[in-house]
Amino acid sequence: MTATGENPRPRMSRRARLYVTLGGVVVAAIVAGGILERRIHVSHLKDVAQDAAIPRVQVIMPQKGPKTRTLDLPGNISAWYQAPIFAQVSGYVQMWYKDIGAKVKAGEILATIDTPGLDAQYAASKANFDVAMARYRLAQITAKRWRALQGTQAVSQQEVDVQAANAEARQAEVEAARHEVSRFAALIAFKQIVAPFDGVVTSRLADVGDYVNAGGGDVSSRGTATELFSVADVHRMRVFVSVPQDYADIISPKLEGDVSVPQYPGRVFKARFLATAKAFNAGTRTVTTELVVDNDKRELWPDSYANVHFVAPGDPDILIIPEGALVFRAQGMQVAVVDADDRIRLRNVTVGTNLGTKVQVLAGIGPKDRIVNNPSAGLLEGQKVYLVGATPGYNDAGAMASPAVDKGDDVRAMPAGDSNAGDAGVRQ
Repeated sequence: MTATGENPRPRMSRRARLYVTLGGVVVAAIVAGGILERRIHVSHLKDVAQDAAIPRVQVIMPQKGPKTRTLDLPGNISAWYQAPIFAQVSGYVQMWYKDIGAKVKAGEILATIDTPGLDAQYAASKANFDVAMARYRLAQITAKRWRALQGTQAVSQQEVDVQAANAEARQAEVEAARHEVSRFAALIAFKQIVAPFDGVVTSRLADVGDYVNAGGGDVSSRGTATELFSVADVHRMRVFVSVPQDYADIISPKLEGDVSVPQYPGRVFKARFLATAKAFNAGTRTVTTELVVDNDKRELWPDSYANVHFVAPGDPDILIIPEGALVFRAQGMQVAVVDADDRIRLRNVTVGTNLGTKVQVLAGIGPKDRIVNNPSAGLLEGQKVYLVGATPGYNDAGAMASPAVDKGDDVRAMPAGDSNAGDAGVRQ
C-alpha cells in the first residue's frame, strides 16, 4: 500500500494499446467508406435520373416518291349505244320476231302491232282528203266562171273576189287534209317496231296479244313495262369510273387503263381515254371519267362490273413519311427533326396526298433529315433526346430505316419493317 492507502491504476500494455488504436482506425475506415459509398450511390442515382429524363426517340428517314403510281378503281361497263324502244301507236302485239340475244341490223323489224282503230282513222283521213279535193276543184271552176262574167258587168267585183277567196280557202283545206293523211301514214309505219341501229336485243317485254299504249310501252299481261325492247350496240364499250379528286391529275387524253371483269379472271382488256366530266360530284368529290374498249368478239356485256387499273407517272421529288410522324399543334402541321447535336427541331411542313398509313410532304423537310416517328406531345424545341433502334411489330416505320444505336440504350417496341413498304406512295 502507498502512503495514501489507494491501489495503483494498472497500466495498459503496449500490445493492448496497439490493438485499440488499430480498432479505432478500422472503425473510422468503415465509417468513411460507408459515407463515400453512399455519396457515390447518390451521385449514380442522380446520373440515372438525369439520363432517364432525356426522351428516347426512334427516327426515320423520308422516303422518295415512286417513279410510277398505280390506281385501281371500280367501273361500270355500258354499251356504245343503248336504246329502249317504246310503242308509238296503241294496239295489240301481232307478232314479235327477235328475242333476247338476237343480232339485228338497223331498220330490221322486231315486232308488229295490230291497230284496227288507227287503220280506220287512216282510211277516214284519206276520204276527207278526197272530199276536200272535190270542194277545191268546184271552187276553182266557180271562181273561173265569175271572173269570165266580170267583163259583161253581170257580176260585181266584190262577188268575183268572194269566189276567188273561196277557192283559196278550199285549197288550204286540201293541204290540211293532205297533212292529216301524212300524219296517219307515219303512224301506220309505227305498226312495225324496228331496230334503230346495228346491235343486240338485250331485253324483250312484249308478247303476242299484249296491248300496248302509244309512247308508254305498257304491257297488260305484266302490268306496266318501261319498254317493249332494248337494243345495244356492243362493237365498242364505254367504261365509266369515278376518279377521286386527289388523283384527278392523272386524267389526260393519253390516259390508258387495264380493264378486268369477274367472268374472265386473269384477262385484261385495254381501255383508252374518251372523255371526262371536268366537274366533281359534290357528294363524293369524284369526277366521272369515260374510257372506250374495243369489243370485236362481243365478250364484254353492258352493265358489267369492272376493275380498272391505271398506271401514271409518279412523284419522285416528293418525300413520304409515316402519318404518325406528323405533329398537330397551334402553329400548324409539324414534324420533329433531330439535328446533328441530337436536339429536337420542330419544322412546319406542307402535306400533300394522304396515302393511307403514309403522307406526302411537299415542303418543310429534306431527304436526309432524321424525323421522329410517333413523337410525344411533350417534345420541345431544342430538347435533348436519345436515339433508339426499332423493334418489329409496333408501328409503321416502313422501309425508312433508323440510324444505328448503342446496344446499351433502352429500345421501345417499334418496327424495323413494314408489310406495306413495297407500295409506299403507290396510290391504291
